[in-house]
Amino acid sequence: MTTGVVQMTDWLERVATRTARVGIIGLGYVGLPLTLLFSEERFEVTGFDIDGAKVARLNTGESYIHRIEPAHIAAAQKHGFRATADFARIAEMDAVLICVPTPLNADHSPDMSFVVSTMESIAPYVRAGQLIVLESTTYPGTTEEIVAETIERVGVERGVRVLRGGGDELDGVLVAFSPEREDPGNLVTPRREIPKVIGGVDARAAQAASALYGTVFQRTVLMSSPAAAEMTKLLENIYRCVNIALVNELKQLCERMEIDVWEVIEAAATKPFGFQAFYPGPGVGGHCIPVDPFYLSWKAQQYGFASRFIELAGEVNESMPAYVVERTKQALEHRGVALKGAKVLVLGVAYKRDVDDLRESPALRIIELLAGSGAEVEYHDPFFPEVGHGRHYALNRRAYPLTEGMTELGGFDCVLIATDHSAYDFERVVEQARLVVDTRNAARGIASGKIVRC
Repeated sequence: MTTGVVQMTDWLERVATRTARVGIIGLGYVGLPLTLLFSEERFEVTGFDIDGAKVARLNTGESYIHRIEPAHIAAAQKHGFRATADFARIAEMDAVLICVPTPLNADHSPDMSFVVSTMESIAPYVRAGQLIVLESTTYPGTTEEIVAETIERVGVERGVRVLRGGGDELDGVLVAFSPEREDPGNLVTPRREIPKVIGGVDARAAQAASALYGTVFQRTVLMSSPAAAEMTKLLENIYRCVNIALVNELKQLCERMEIDVWEVIEAAATKPFGFQAFYPGPGVGGHCIPVDPFYLSWKAQQYGFASRFIELAGEVNESMPAYVVERTKQALEHRGVALKGAKVLVLGVAYKRDVDDLRESPALRIIELLAGSGAEVEYHDPFFPEVGHGRHYALNRRAYPLTEGMTELGGFDCVLIATDHSAYDFERVVEQARLVVDTRNAARGIASGKIVRC
């Protein structure tokens, strides 16, 4: 722990020599991989989390994220990594990186409770000479309005302030925003090759954050302000949301016109300029894409601006689970089976292929809608032997057991492919099932009258 007034040159030297202490708050899909990156560079990292079970598992060398192996945790521990729920230890850190959830409330307004509670917990221990970085995806203004404001409000009696210009002396707290750019399941792009966007409250905060992140990322991109960096993250995700909504809507039109939308997209993708392929599905999931349009539209309202195009994209994607259920109902009725009382198996509940992540998964909503329509619903997912309850769902189900031959599929009126995990043999699925509703084009290339693509 550093005492006295810190000089910027000294702070940067500690980063360069890997003697700076790094604290990471939130040890989930963002925070834990980031912890491992810094540990690989031989920083001593302390992980903070309010979930005592996570803390205990990490300290015994276990991992609770599929793509992170226990060996990765053990390697980090050799370089000093420990997890804790004791936020008083924030005072020992030179840099604190905040990676906590920023979900939506039921009315689609931002739920900033995790960021607010984190700041209230750490503010009493924040000191001059520390770098505090928010990584959580959020609306423009959050870093100033919540992070910086809380530090100064709680620290006023101790004389703690946020640095906003000045010389080399770090007699205040450095505050910045640097959005996470995690892509769960992406085995092609190494995390270190993903440029790190950084917006500091002042130039020194940006410089400090750039030096720290520059040790683990090949490139840093400095922005003029935290708000500009916050907007950059929203643009990235809303871009995807809007284009996915476009193809989801186009898919529905193509079905009415008896055109294969997947064939159309693949053909359009042969154009070497002016087109990027996006693909339809049962909805969007993960922490960012389903959430970010509503974060920005909520903030836009404070400026008297109606972001109609962005809101519409979010609404189109949110409507897809209901569309899938309606198409399933139609497919069953075409075969003389009513949805009420039908036995339906949902294959895959993770929000995307080959990840152990349920956040905002459209499959969960599909299950709820099917059950609400009277269907007898089961699910299977190789990553989730059971699904309990979350913020917006309470399934409390165990996965239906499937053998390698998948002969059990014949006992269902319909098998609905919601997530196209590579562990599934889709030729076998089609062979054994009576009816397959395919929301992911997983059965592409398989010719069968059993398949309904939607």
